[in-house]
Amino acid sequence: MELVKVKSTNNLTHFILTVLCDIQYNLIKKVGDKMSDTNKILQNLKQEMRRGSLVLAVLTQLDKEEYGYSLIELLSDKGFEIEQNTLYPLLRRLETQGLLESSWKVEENRPRRYYIISKSGKSVREELIRDWLLLEKNMSLIIGGY
Repeated sequence: MELVKVKSTNNLTHFILTVLCDIQYNLIKKVGDKMSDTNKILQNLKQEMRRGSLVLAVLTQLDKEEYGYSLIELLSDKGFEIEQNTLYPLLRRLETQGLLESSWKVEENRPRRYYIISKSGKSVREELIRDWLLLEKNMSLIIGGY
């Protein structure tokens, strides 16, 4: 680092303040970058956790026929938000796996695809519920007083 000759107290004060401001700026920037990274990591982890519960959430709501948007509203009313671009591929996949059945119906001059849980879907749902409850119990033990 090159030494700077300071001619007056005013210049010295200005120099010191400039250096302190630079140090503070760089510290804040590093903390901000770390916070940003932490927030990204946290958002990804939350998304992974939610993704793991989507199938069970959907299967529990399809004892009666629902079309996509009505299912979104039903889940939303229970505090579970899901986007259309997430739900529709999930419904198609669950149908392909034999866990759901679907049929087209025209309602209010609009064709809608209605989904309902299949017999196979009900047995899978019951097993998933048992696993969920066990996971919830074990996590409560692990988390404890947090």
